[in-house]
Amino acid sequence: MNANFPSTIILGSTGSVGEQALDVARQHAIPIKALSANKSWQRVAEQAREFRPQAVAMSDETAATSLRTALADTPIRVYGGEAGVLEMIADTEAEFAVNAILGEAGLAPTLAVLRSGKHLALANKESLVVAGDIVMAEARERGLRITPVDSEHCAIDQCLRAGAHGEIKKLILTASGGPFFGKKRADLTDITVDQTLAHPTWQMGAKITVDSATLMNKGFEVIEAAHLFGLDASKIDVVVHRESIIHSMVEYIDNSVIAQMSVPDMRLCVQYALTSPRRTAAVIPPLDLVKAGKLTFAEPDGETFPLLPLAKRMLALGGGAPAALNAANEVAVAAFLQHRISLLSLFDVVLRVTEDMPHAAKAVSLQEILDADREARERALALI
Repeated sequence: MNANFPSTIILGSTGSVGEQALDVARQHAIPIKALSANKSWQRVAEQAREFRPQAVAMSDETAATSLRTALADTPIRVYGGEAGVLEMIADTEAEFAVNAILGEAGLAPTLAVLRSGKHLALANKESLVVAGDIVMAEARERGLRITPVDSEHCAIDQCLRAGAHGEIKKLILTASGGPFFGKKRADLTDITVDQTLAHPTWQMGAKITVDSATLMNKGFEVIEAAHLFGLDASKIDVVVHRESIIHSMVEYIDNSVIAQMSVPDMRLCVQYALTSPRRTAAVIPPLDLVKAGKLTFAEPDGETFPLLPLAKRMLALGGGAPAALNAANEVAVAAFLQHRISLLSLFDVVLRVTEDMPHAAKAVSLQEILDADREARERALALI
């Protein structure tokens, strides 16, 4: 173990980002104090034997029972159930927690991390999409850092070192454009799940890959950026950058544009979150600009991919509107992955639910926001 790096909890340790976080921990000897996952208890057992955390948690009770048996010969404490995950977070002494849990299920752990006094490396974008004002207020009140773990916000965070907050003209988030870049709505009629999961750049889980194909993921990132960096939607632009070399940019009031570039590899973002403001030895290959050859940019097509402009509208409405957007999208994406609806129907479900819930913007408290989330899920299910 390396005392120079913060002790860390990894939430969602068996997912794509969680595994990459452990890869960074492995290379830098970052002490891992606790792990959590949903059902993949066999993989957590392997991780626990390698990293020797004090505790592990499975949100699925049956998986927790199996894990207790698998780790019976170790002193590692096993927690079970969603409440058990929150209890583990509160009980475990660590400086940092990486939240790589997928979906709205990551919100309660995000709040638990902050309320237990730990800095947060946040890969769970839904925490900020659903309850960004509440999450950021919790961090401010406790003097805690929230460091983003995705390529765009990690890039913005680095670019913001070049100037003061009042000198920012706008943020420019880059998007790969997904597998359907250049297509029109009519071209998407018979798109299959397999075609949608063929992302041109990143290897990710199924849900986020679908969100990337629909540009919903970029819409969520606009909402995240607004909360993380204290800017409204009018100061956040999106450009399509097919090469995924420039991960995002900041334009300042003098019209200078500062960009962060690297090969596309999420491990750099995890490393940055856990070790910034220091620079540490590389865990990714170097960028070869000559080999890259060219960098291209294009305007996103908001007519073909309506969920990106919809996200900006929900951000402007505020309250529970972004939560309703996220909830409807989660239900629609799940139905699409189960071959129950088409890609175009996915768009239509999300648009219809948000149009039918203007009252969601009036939600202020966490309970009101969660009520908007529940209503949006029910409305989406009724449309499928």
